[in-house]
Amino acid sequence: MYQIVATDGRAKSAHMETVHGVIETPVFMNVGTIAAIKGAVATTDLKEIGTQVELSNTYHLHVRPGDQIVKQLGGLHKFMNWDRPILTDSGGFQVFSLKGLRKIKEEGVYFQSHIDGHKIFMGPEESMQIQSNLGSTIAMAFDECAPYPATREYMINSVNRTTRWLERCKKKMQELNAAEGTVNPHQLLFGINQGGTYADIRVNHARAIRELDLDGYAVGGLAVGETHEEMYRILDEVVPELPQNKPTYLMGVGTPANILEGVDRGIDFFDCVYPSRNGRHGHVYTNHGKLNLFNAKFELDARPIEEGCQCPACRNYTRAYIRHLLKAKEMLGMRLCVLHNLYFYNHLMEEIRLAIREHRYSEFKKSKLEGFLSKED
Repeated sequence: MYQIVATDGRAKSAHMETVHGVIETPVFMNVGTIAAIKGAVATTDLKEIGTQVELSNTYHLHVRPGDQIVKQLGGLHKFMNWDRPILTDSGGFQVFSLKGLRKIKEEGVYFQSHIDGHKIFMGPEESMQIQSNLGSTIAMAFDECAPYPATREYMINSVNRTTRWLERCKKKMQELNAAEGTVNPHQLLFGINQGGTYADIRVNHARAIRELDLDGYAVGGLAVGETHEEMYRILDEVVPELPQNKPTYLMGVGTPANILEGVDRGIDFFDCVYPSRNGRHGHVYTNHGKLNLFNAKFELDARPIEEGCQCPACRNYTRAYIRHLLKAKEMLGMRLCVLHNLYFYNHLMEEIRLAIREHRYSEFKKSKLEGFLSKED
């Protein structure tokens, strides 16, 4: 299922076969929280810009339109017309971000819908059932994303509960995959390492969950307020403790620089809302840093967002035109910026994979990071 094809230092590039197609890693998953990329981007667009994996959210799809409805319509792949891999996150992060609206118990979490306030309960079994109804390629275990900062005592209790929940997730997933009428009987399960910025708690948790022999392992609870240096320090400690023959996923990260550093520490999978969120606000990524297309200096700029870029925006439109659309609040402006940013991220991952496979990742990373800090001519 998962085969490492090249390593360069701690960086690894792998070939992962799933029931919905092959994933070449390192990979950036394009975030479509409610089964759509924000910014009027269709699944047909995702194919054009080189997307390998789409990511959707368990909690949001459970609340609306409802996972039972998605199941009745044939599962998430048919519902959104996407035949490549989908990862669904467990809803844990969203539930725990509803601070005033939730209560954590051993059995799971009681909370109120952010849409209409109705009461919902979600535990490991419920999260697995919802994800099974959605029929995603990869399901994430239900965990607690502890607040940052958190006391050591809080973190130990939280991580221990997350381990108990993971065992329940695995058991439930096995039952669901064997059940009649399951949308995707080959659904994979990734566990999540937690522990905040306490390296010893992280390492002990990694050692505990690797014994469960899951399909993959994520590092969660980072990019929640700690510095980039703290995040890299934790990755240095914890990634070597996770199985090297399984995919590793750094959740919710991040900037192009974060991705380059994560890859250098052995991460395979990434996701982040930055490219789509920034695009909707006219901020676009280039190999010479980020541009704000609302700036007046682009009013007469007849160049594409980035020379040589093969995204749909750069092949067809100028900075001046896209700026005009943004200023006029035309949805096309937002759409073109999001398409460019997602293409930029997907293409960056292609370059990263090639650099690892050609054993020149260290020089590649250095050159990219220098480029991001430079200014265009």
